[in-house]
Amino acid sequence: MKRRAGEREKRMKKKKLLEELGKDRLPYMTPVDADFHQLWKSRYSKLIFRKSDTVPEELHQMVQEAFLTLREHDCFFQDLVRIKGKDFVTPVSRILIGNPGYTYKYLNTRLFTVPWPTVGYDIKYCSPQIHDVCKALIRLNDYLHIEAVKALQNLVETKEINDTTVIDGEQNFATSLAEKESISKDESSCCVQADNYISLKNRTSYNMTLLNYMDPLQMLYLKQEPYFGMGDMAVSWHHDENLVERSTVAVYSYSCEGSAMAESDEEILKGRDPAVWHVGLKVAWDIETPGLAMPLHQGDCYLMLDDLNMTHQHCVLAGFSPRFSSTHRVADCSRGTLEYIFGQCELALQNLQTDLDSMALSLKSLETAVIKQVEEIHNEVEFEWLRQFWFQGKRYLKCTDWWLKPIAKLEEFWRKMEIMFSAC
Repeated sequence: MKRRAGEREKRMKKKKLLEELGKDRLPYMTPVDADFHQLWKSRYSKLIFRKSDTVPEELHQMVQEAFLTLREHDCFFQDLVRIKGKDFVTPVSRILIGNPGYTYKYLNTRLFTVPWPTVGYDIKYCSPQIHDVCKALIRLNDYLHIEAVKALQNLVETKEINDTTVIDGEQNFATSLAEKESISKDESSCCVQADNYISLKNRTSYNMTLLNYMDPLQMLYLKQEPYFGMGDMAVSWHHDENLVERSTVAVYSYSCEGSAMAESDEEILKGRDPAVWHVGLKVAWDIETPGLAMPLHQGDCYLMLDDLNMTHQHCVLAGFSPRFSSTHRVADCSRGTLEYIFGQCELALQNLQTDLDSMALSLKSLETAVIKQVEEIHNEVEFEWLRQFWFQGKRYLKCTDWWLKPIAKLEEFWRKMEIMFSAC
């Protein structure tokens, strides 16, 4: 109900905004505009951009080869999502790679991670190439984590984070984390600093990356950006969903420039170059502040720090060439891990007992609250996990069969809960 109310509110805000605009379009700026950098500094300062020449060349090579390998193995998939009660296939193809047993849910669709190499987990990949892909992406993940810590440290130093009660502590811990130093337990302020350390770590320790791929020239239709007239959109205006509050989102972009890239036939008098991919940003539901369109070239990275994902919206504006991106995020997995759902199953099955003589199964309690709890967990396992996996998650068998064992275990839990209902 909360989600539906939120969607209705967004629709009303969008309708009101478009009504206020009429046939007009809001202004936006690109780097060619004289006031671009002033606008960036004043209204979009928590967008941090890193040009490709600041990223190690070895990392570029590893990551770009990983993208191409995934495409060669047909490992990018369009998702079936639900928007405003209707089902749509996404124009962008995706794959989720991250911590073993983690999932990410967006637009009512649950994605299951292809697990990257992790100590303590036995992960068998379908080929050495897929193993190398996951290894490259966790290398990129570590690099972007360090960059995010540095960027947050700079924000703290310039006092742009509003929570002034923990600024000094967060600054100390941003520095210590970036330099991989440990905190001395002998310090008198250890407890307070430890809390700040955990907060900063939670906001920058990416647990997954959502990889995207799209070739605009293969698309029959792309939606037009409605507020600023920015042109073709690969991804519409949105806030990233289901993230840890105030956590950083980091994006590595790779557009295949030079690979049969078309040139724009139209003379560009103003606005963005339609041949070049851009990330667009705007202040959420604001018609006063000009938008921002930042061009993205091979190997460029950008970070959305602190509360930027909450106060602003972003979109991806299509160019002419195929493009890959790796979007690293700290997903809120409080209800999205195997550890969580197994714990729910075990909680439900505490109400099931076995007769030692006949081995017959029966319920310990018939209290309404207990039965209702079991029913909710049973539905969660079926509709949020099993159906989602067998409908779309099994596509990842092209990369690894890691999920088959835990899904089989979930199915066994589900069958036992079915027995519990038959015993009611």
